[in-house]
Amino acid sequence: MYKHLLVATDGSRLSTKAVMHAISLAKRLGAKLTAFYAAPDYPIPMYADGVVYEPVSKKEYAAITEKEAGKILGAAAAKAKAAGVPCATVHAIAHAPWEAILDAAKKQKCDAIVMASHGRRGVSALLLGSETQKVLTHGKLPVIVIR
Repeated sequence: MYKHLLVATDGSRLSTKAVMHAISLAKRLGAKLTAFYAAPDYPIPMYADGVVYEPVSKKEYAAITEKEAGKILGAAAAKAKAAGVPCATVHAIAHAPWEAILDAAKKQKCDAIVMASHGRRGVSALLLGSETQKVLTHGKLPVIVIR
């Protein structure tokens, strides 16, 4: 069935649930796993009194996100290793996480995506949008949604 799963995680409790589901599924199928983290895009510099204020340089921001990704993806990889599931890790800095997820799945040659959904409805779904919904709408791969 599936030979290579991509699991999107941000380190939250809900996405950790998706990681555990992906590990379990990969183990049962004999599939390999790629854990993916999309870090938020570089913060927009602020302008005040004609002066540009950048909270951190792009180089510093890249280092910060690298460290955060290592922590989040390291935890996922450790869980996969403990279960005997081969797991690679990939991260990107992304303006649109849903695009980064689809791009990573394509680059890694995954045949399915596992990700969490907060299940927002109504106005909050309209205002906040849903990365999961965008992956479902724009992607061509099967998506397993965990709640």
